Amino acid sequence: MKMSGEEIIAASRETVWKALNDPHVLKQSIPGCESITKHSDTQMEARVTVKVGPVKAGFTGTVNLSDLNPPNSYRISGEGKGIAGLANGGANVRLEDADGGGTRLSYDVDAQVGGKIAMLGSRLIDSTARSLATQFFDKFAKLVGAMKAEAAPAAPRRAAAPKKKAAKKPAKKAAKKAAKKAAKQAKKTAKKKAAKKKT
Repeated sequence: MKMSGEEIIAASRETVWKALNDPHVLKQSIPGCESITKHSDTQMEARVTVKVGPVKAGFTGTVNLSDLNPPNSYRISGEGKGIAGLANGGANVRLEDADGGGTRLSYDVDAQVGGKIAMLGSRLIDSTARSLATQFFDKFAKLVGAMKAEAAPAAPRRAAAPKKKAAKKPAKKAAKKAAKKAAKQAKKTAKKKAAKKKT
């Protein structure tokens, strides 16, 4: 099975690249992923359960990152085995600046299966593989976009806080000065009135 597609993500290439190498983000993005353990910067171990037609198959295997060209492209590939058979495949992922901001993530996916699961027929397997690949990239794009949206509002609020505090101090000082001046003026007026009464 082979397929291609692309997603526009509302985040910089550096942010998307970082997420592509983050086991936590990958675990949430891979359909049916139960666990993912990082062994090195380029190799992880994963446990995935997927449903292919009437068959629910569990696979345990490795996820490898290769052909790294940060923050522009890499290949993510996996190979897993289970009672229902074996599966392997991968995706060549490319990142480019999108028109109007954000990042364009393009991918070319290839996948193969063998063993008992292959007996379900190529048409069912192909449609399932396409669906899983689409789900992965759709979920990944939403996760990274949400991460960016949550981080963005926090910075302005922290920066604005000191300005508000700084603005209150001059106002208080001005009020105190005005009160002192008014008190002095009142004393002077009272003294003048007292002096006039004596004369």
